[in-house]
Formats: sequence, structure tokens, C-alpha cells
Amino acid sequence: MTPNRHNQSDGPARLDQPADPDQPADPDQPADPDRPADPDRHADPDRHGRPDGPGQPSRPERPDQHDRPDRPDSPGKPGRPGRPGPAADGDAVLDAVRDCVLAVGVRRTTLTDVARRAGLSRMTLYRRWPDVRSLVGDLMTREWVAVATGAMPERRPGRDTRALMVDGLVAGVAAFRAHPLFHKILDVDPELLLPYVLDRRGASQEALLELLRDALRDGHADGSVRPAPPERQARSVLLVVQSFALSLRTMTDEDDAELTSAAFLGELRTLLERTLTP
Repeated sequence: MTPNRHNQSDGPARLDQPADPDQPADPDQPADPDRPADPDRHADPDRHGRPDGPGQPSRPERPDQHDRPDRPDSPGKPGRPGRPGPAADGDAVLDAVRDCVLAVGVRRTTLTDVARRAGLSRMTLYRRWPDVRSLVGDLMTREWVAVATGAMPERRPGRDTRALMVDGLVAGVAAFRAHPLFHKILDVDPELLLPYVLDRRGASQEALLELLRDALRDGHADGSVRPAPPERQARSVLLVVQSFALSLRTMTDEDDAELTSAAFLGELRTLLERTLTP
């Protein structure tokens, strides 16, 4: 298990270790020139143990080559000595990585591709994101939280908190399952989602729990939600909603009117109503 396991960016657990340059390349992963071990390594073919050319002695490896002071402590955080310019702090980079992932999937996306689309240098990205997977983690956080908040209906007179919660959660599951990024990851890189189902919570799950806790407290206050410890109740609701969002297609049969996606979303509504009703 990893330290600080419950408050990490939505990047896959233990999948962002830099590859050993002496190991053979993964046949499913194109050679990635973006591995942030050393920005000069591309210019020196002899640095990583390749055979010396005729009359070209190999250069010794710099002792500080793998101890880059400007690498961030964690994905999505600025590097210690300095931070990227304002352009790297906006959504342009995440928009660029989204376009790359939708086009070719996560494993075939490189930081070079992202930098080119965002109009930035690779080294600007390296100062904030050490690899593509950490970038994708921040992208998933942005997209999933936007889906959840966008699905919540506005308060209207005569509607209690429980009704708002149930409507928002059911609509959120439907919107999440229709999201093109979710479809691409599920079809091409499903292993990216496994850590958040089996091992730890990601940043988007923490953000969703905060939204649920606030809504549950409002429901306790207006009497529309069954009283219970808000933290435990929020986590229980998220477990139910998450299972429908991630695994629903394993249970549906669109040719059977009783087993369609819409029918299962109706069951989700019933489950939420019954578990939240006082």
C-alpha cells in the first residue's frame, strides 16, 4: 500500500514509475521520448549503455542526472524551485491531453504530443507533471467533478434536499457513462480505473464525498434525509453510485426492456430513495 493513500490525484497507483532504460520497450507502448529522467538524454546515444560508435568514447553518466531538483513531489503540483508560467496553469494543458487521449488512448499519448497541442515546451510540462499518467489523473479529476456538479439540479421552492440529491446522482451516473473520456478509457486503458475501485480513493472521489457530505447535512437539517453519521453515509452512497457508473454495462441487456440502462437507472433511483428516506 502506498503512503497518503486516500488523498492523491487521479493517477494510477504505482503505474507512473519511470521505465528502466536498460529494459526492452513494451511492444504496446511506443518509445516515449518524454521520460523526464534528463532533458539532454536524447542528444547523447551513449549515455544509457548503448554500444559506442567508432572512435566515440562513451560519456560518463552525470552523478546528478537522476536527481532533478525541479521535479514535483506529486502530480499536479508545481516544482520546488519554480513553477510553470500562467499558460501551464490554465485548462489549455488538460484540454490538450484530453484531445490526445480521445484520439489515441493514454498509452500512445506522449508529453511531446500534449506540449505541441498546448503550445508549450516539454520542459514546462515536466516542471508540473512528471509523466502522461499524472496529467491524465488531473484530467480525470477535472472531468468527473464537472460531470457531478453539472448534474445537480438547482434548488426550487417545494423540493427538499433528498429529491435534489437523488435526481442529481441518477443524472450524474447517466452523464458519466455517456462521457467520451470515460468511454475511451474503458475501451482502451481500463487499468487506469482499477486503483479507484480496488485500492484507494482519488481526488475526484474526495471532491464527490465533500459534495455528498454537504448535501446530507442539509438533508438532515430539513428532515428529508435519514439521520446518520455524514461521513459514513456519504461513503456508502458513493459506493452505490460508483458501482452503477463503472459496472453497469456488465449487467445491462438493451434487447430486453427489463434490463436496459434506463431500467437500471430506475433501480438506482429506488435504492437511493429508500436508503435516504427517514
